[in-house]
Amino acid sequence: MAGKRVLTPQDEDFPRWYQDILNKAELAENGPVRGTMVIRPYGFALWERMQAEVDQRIKAAGADNAYFPLFIPEGYLSRESDHVEGFSPELAVVTQGGGRELAEPVVVRPTSETIINAYFSKWVQSHRDLPLLINQWANVVRWEMRPRIFLRTTEFLWQEGHTAHTTRQEARDYAARILREVYRDFMEAVLAIPVLVGYKTEAERFPGAINSMCLEAMMRDGKALQMGTSHELGQSFATMFDISYLDADGNQSLVWQTSWGVSSRMVGGLIMAHGDDRGLVVPPRLAPVQAVVVAVRDAEGVADACHRLAGELAAAGIRTKVDDRTGTGFGRRTTEWELKGVPIRVEIGPRDIEQGKAALAVRAGGDTEAVGLSEVPARVASLLDGIQQRIFDDATAWRDSRIADASTPAEVREATATGFARIPWAELGPEGEADLAADAVTVRCLQRPDGSLPQSGDEADLVAVCGRSY
Repeated sequence: MAGKRVLTPQDEDFPRWYQDILNKAELAENGPVRGTMVIRPYGFALWERMQAEVDQRIKAAGADNAYFPLFIPEGYLSRESDHVEGFSPELAVVTQGGGRELAEPVVVRPTSETIINAYFSKWVQSHRDLPLLINQWANVVRWEMRPRIFLRTTEFLWQEGHTAHTTRQEARDYAARILREVYRDFMEAVLAIPVLVGYKTEAERFPGAINSMCLEAMMRDGKALQMGTSHELGQSFATMFDISYLDADGNQSLVWQTSWGVSSRMVGGLIMAHGDDRGLVVPPRLAPVQAVVVAVRDAEGVADACHRLAGELAAAGIRTKVDDRTGTGFGRRTTEWELKGVPIRVEIGPRDIEQGKAALAVRAGGDTEAVGLSEVPARVASLLDGIQQRIFDDATAWRDSRIADASTPAEVREATATGFARIPWAELGPEGEADLAADAVTVRCLQRPDGSLPQSGDEADLVAVCGRSY
C-alpha cells in the first residue's frame, strides 16, 4: 500500500474523503434500512471512550443514570404542541404489534421529554425531591431523508439528561453548567476540538424550549457541526404533565426543567475536525489505542520483544496493542495504523533489537525518533500530553483563521463559503437570518462580543456566528 493513494484528498472531494475514512479505517457502514448504520468495533471503541468520559462528568455534576422505554404512546407527544410539531416530520410510528392493530399507535423514541416527564410527575411530590437530575444513555430514531453516517442517521446513539428544579434561575444555571463543565470540558480537553458556545435563535431553538444553548465546531471543510445542546424547558412540560411539588411554605408549585444531550455525531466531528489525507488523527486522551507496537518482520526475538515492551507500556498506564502480523507487509500495516489515527507507533525489528532501540512515529505531525528500549515507556508517556495539546492548538488556529467579521448579509455569505462569519445580531435580526437561510446559511449561535455565553438570548450587543452546516 506504500506509495498508493489510499484516501481521496480532502481538497479534491471532502465528502468522498469522509466516506473513504469510514471504510478504510473500519469505523462504520450503512445498515440494511436507509439511514441506519453498523458501527464496527474500532468505531464503537471510539464511542465507548467518549461515553465513558462524558458519563464521568455527568455524574460529577450530580446526575444519576436511568433508562426509559423505547416506545412512547403517541398521546404523550401531543400534550406539548410545540414539541410534537417540531418532531412530527421525523417520527417513526408503530401501528401494529403481535399481528394486531394497536389500540393507540406508539412512537419510536425521537427524544424522551414526554415519557420521562410522565414519570417525573409521579416522583416529584415535595421540595425535598428536588432537584431531580436524571440521565439516560440510549438510541433514538428520527427519520432522516438525507442520511450520512454519524452525522445524520435515522437511528443514532446518545445521552439525554432531564432535570427538574424549584426555580428558573436554578434550572438555567444547571443547563449552563452542563454546557461548560460537561460538554465543553470534554470536547476541548479530550476530543481536542475547540467549540464556540452560545444561545440558539428562536428559529433554531429546540421544540418546546424557552432557551437553547449549544456548542458549535468547525470542520476541516469550513462547515459547522453542532456538537451538543443544553435547553431550558421552562414550565411547559411541567404544566402538561402536572409536575408540581409542595414547597417549604406549603404552597403547590410547578417545577422548572432542563434537557441536554450529545450523540454519536461526535464521532463524525472527530473525523472531520482532525483528519487529514492519511486518515484519522485521534487525540491521545480519547484514543482506544494510544500506542501500537509493530513487529517490523518475522525474526527471532522480535515478537517477544514487542510483547514485552507492550506489557511495560500497559503497566505505565498506556493503552497499548501489539501488531505482530508479520505475514502482512510492514508498509501495509503502518498505513492501517495511520488510517486509524493511533497517536504513537512503536516499531521494532531485528536491527532495533541489536542496537537496543525502537523507532517511535508520532501520527500528528509525523515526527519520528529512535529511543532506547528501556526508555520507551517513559518517552511515550511524555509525548502523549504534548500530542494532545498540539492537536488542540492546530485545530484552534485553523478555525480562528477562518472566522471573519462581517457587517452585511452579503459579507456573511462570502465568508461562510470557507468558514464562519460574525455579525452583530442587531444588524442581522430575524429578517436577515431568514434571508440567509434561503442560501443554506444559518445562525449557529448568539454570543457576547468576547465569545462568552450570554445569560440569555435577549441580551444587548450579541454577535451572531453564522455558517453552513451539516
